[in-house]
Amino acid sequence: MPIGYYNYTVLLTYFGLISAVYGMTEALDGRFPRAIACLVISGICDMLDGKIARTMDRTEDEKSFGIQIDSLCDLFCFGAFPAFLGYALGLRGFWGTAAMCAYVLAAVIRLGFFNVMEEKRQKETTDIRKYYQGLPVTSIAIIFPIVYLLRPCFGTDVYRRVLIGVMFGVAVLFISNIKIYKPGNKLMTVIIIAGIAILALLRHYY
Repeated sequence: MPIGYYNYTVLLTYFGLISAVYGMTEALDGRFPRAIACLVISGICDMLDGKIARTMDRTEDEKSFGIQIDSLCDLFCFGAFPAFLGYALGLRGFWGTAAMCAYVLAAVIRLGFFNVMEEKRQKETTDIRKYYQGLPVTSIAIIFPIVYLLRPCFGTDVYRRVLIGVMFGVAVLFISNIKIYKPGNKLMTVIIIAGIAILALLRHYY
């Protein structure tokens, strides 16, 4: 038997990871709309995987594994992948590299902190989390595509500066001690619809 836990609750998490890996190959080949689309798909998967996980009566080990595997996949999908996209879109030099490093570092810190707090919270209560501390890393799955869609509005050099500013700004929000209320079902539906709309807009870039 292979190590790990295998059930339907992790399928979307793994699919989101696979989407991010495929997206990186598309970015490497310069097919940015498809790469951005993969980021959006990873974000939608991440939004839904928690709801699916709660439909199964899991053991404590399975819950702990779920927390760890979710954060590990999030680090790749919403930490490394956006930084890779930034590099592929032209982030170079001191400030470009600094922005990518700051972004990934902040994502690591936030996810590590989330793991500690979530395990502690689940031991104390079975209630569903009502808010996040700091901006969730998944938010980049909406922020980055919007910034990409605005790319034609800027010249190449200006767009790079905008992208650097966005990466630094999001990094700060990741580790800021601010409360961001977790979206309910209605708001989550709106966000998913927005994600689908972005996917439709990206088709015009193909």
